[in-house]
Amino acid sequence: MVKGGNVGLSALSEHAGAVIVSLGWSSASGDGDADVSVLLLDGDGKVRSDDDFYFYNNPAAADGSVQLLGKTPTENGSEDRISLDLTAAAGDVQRIVLAASRYGGARFGDLDDLRLTLADGNGEGLLRFTIEDAGPIGAVIFGELYRRDGGWKFRAVGQGYDSGLAGLATDFGIDVDDADETAADEEPGGALEAAPEPQAPTDTSARVAVPDPAHAQDPVAAQDPVGTSASIPRQVAPQAAVPTAASSVEQAPPPKRPRTARKKVTLPAVTRKSLAENDSWRMARLFPAGTLKSDRERETRATSVLLSVMAQVPEFGRRLTAAFGAPAGRMETYTEVSLPHGGESPKRPDGLIRVERAGKLWTALVETKTNGNPLRTAQVQDYVDIAGRRAYEAVITLSNDVALDGSPLVDVKIDGRRKHKVALWHLSWAEVTHQAQMLIRHEGVGNAAHAWLLQELLYYLQHENSGCHGFQNMGPAWVPVRRGIDEETLCEGDPRAVDVVANWERLIRQVCLRLGGELGQKVLPVQRVKRGTDPGERRAALADRLCREGRLQAELRIEDSPGVLGLTADLRTSKLRTSLDVPAPAAGSPLTWAKRLVRQLPDAPADLHVETLVDGRGSGPRGTLERLRPEPADLLPRDGATITGFRLSLFKGMGSTRGTAETGFIRSVDEAVDRFHDTVVTPLQRGPRG
Repeated sequence: MVKGGNVGLSALSEHAGAVIVSLGWSSASGDGDADVSVLLLDGDGKVRSDDDFYFYNNPAAADGSVQLLGKTPTENGSEDRISLDLTAAAGDVQRIVLAASRYGGARFGDLDDLRLTLADGNGEGLLRFTIEDAGPIGAVIFGELYRRDGGWKFRAVGQGYDSGLAGLATDFGIDVDDADETAADEEPGGALEAAPEPQAPTDTSARVAVPDPAHAQDPVAAQDPVGTSASIPRQVAPQAAVPTAASSVEQAPPPKRPRTARKKVTLPAVTRKSLAENDSWRMARLFPAGTLKSDRERETRATSVLLSVMAQVPEFGRRLTAAFGAPAGRMETYTEVSLPHGGESPKRPDGLIRVERAGKLWTALVETKTNGNPLRTAQVQDYVDIAGRRAYEAVITLSNDVALDGSPLVDVKIDGRRKHKVALWHLSWAEVTHQAQMLIRHEGVGNAAHAWLLQELLYYLQHENSGCHGFQNMGPAWVPVRRGIDEETLCEGDPRAVDVVANWERLIRQVCLRLGGELGQKVLPVQRVKRGTDPGERRAALADRLCREGRLQAELRIEDSPGVLGLTADLRTSKLRTSLDVPAPAAGSPLTWAKRLVRQLPDAPADLHVETLVDGRGSGPRGTLERLRPEPADLLPRDGATITGFRLSLFKGMGSTRGTAETGFIRSVDEAVDRFHDTVVTPLQRGPRG
């Protein structure tokens, strides 16, 4: 589409009642990013209230009409996805504005390929709009959906704002409060307790129920004191009714205004003193995993556990299904459903999800695998055929494998003669764990019972016997490729090297999910490729590079970290290198920079390598932290060359086997990333002590 153009959604698809909007961008350095926001407007072009403003501090609507789904890595950078259920939008909502903003002086002119894409409820792409030459603007409206003649249309806008997100929000009637939030932040509570029962007034004719801020949230929700999220409903307990005279009615406290300043989240303190007499006592668990003996038992148990929690914890179920085009509504889940299949015996998919919204049903079949068991193409094909005949919307595969862009896990055929199309989606157990961690440990859920259910789910998924531990095998090509590199017999064009590169990419994506869930921060893989590069061609080029150099390389962008975390696996030396490039400060002398850097790392490993980056020739003086602590001046170039930054690196022995055992490659990668983040990245984020 071109700027100013518009189109009716009904003309593009029969399934446009629910759509997925993606706002994307890329940058030459790979570290440019932005945040999306959505505004619901009435006929006057203003929000009905501040609750109609959805952004990172308020990511979802209670009625399910809007949900921000978070960031997804792409071949050229990243994109933010938004789920919109247009059938759930209130009748007085006439326009839905889709925007994005940047922070810290960053501008959209620094980003490339600013684009909006829109897909229908089946995941079918409907339109694309690209913004050219955005310029020095801090926020931009990509497009808007608006009602016309009983339907919805899309308009490509491309309007910029110099004043950023706060200015954009104010323009549409939002009363923004970006005052200092430090005083409002509190340490999150630890133990989960039942929320108090509300006390209803006995005589409402002469009484006014006044919300009590001290009891307006349950214990779990109270871990998020700054702002509220529509996807995390709060339980308000009214005070005992208070008699009032007609001339003096006690006023309720004014509602909080939205804060466009980022909300700081911290991990809750969940440690409690145990009441057990000794360590041999085992706590009773809702989902026991210790007795599971066979793969079939693991698959059946895992499917039932996950689907039951999805149905009972709406925030969690909605988060997992919204990306698949499911509406927000009443969810029911089933296991081992028997469905006829032509003249053959009935088929039994592992699970079925059904969501009801405004009398309409959305249905997805679920096929589950645990441990290293692969999905079977013939089995998934049967379920796609059944879904097509029964007008179901989707088939969802769930396994420890991680899907890659442009590389489906199973190759199924869709009957083009059928009017009804079935969407095929994949979900990894690592992503399930990530979403559960984000809710229970960082964002909060509706009540204590929901929090307890998610805790039990996490315990089950992380149990050694569950079979739901994520990507855990580098594949059959791993050993011969390592041997070929060691013996210098691996040739460019070898398809086994492509398999290793693809599995390396899967591992990196899983590392991002795991680390992001533990930290409560966005962690995304960085891919520095040219726009429009085919994923297969990119992996083939990386495989040829692996054959020549014997190294696998990746970069991770961690929210609020001072730089991009680099990870290199050298298959020739069997060493893992984790590194971080820290740019030189804008002010101060080089000696001050060196002293400050060393002072920021008092507990970092003594064998941490520190290298000075010099303008024009790359590397400069270097040494271990142990040697540099008494003499930081050794980092300064003797010829007075300009310092551009410092590179911090840790080296670790690399696991040899392809699995997740203690001697496995995957385990060694996880340990290397965790050690570097805990001892180097985290202290740099905190700043110098003293």
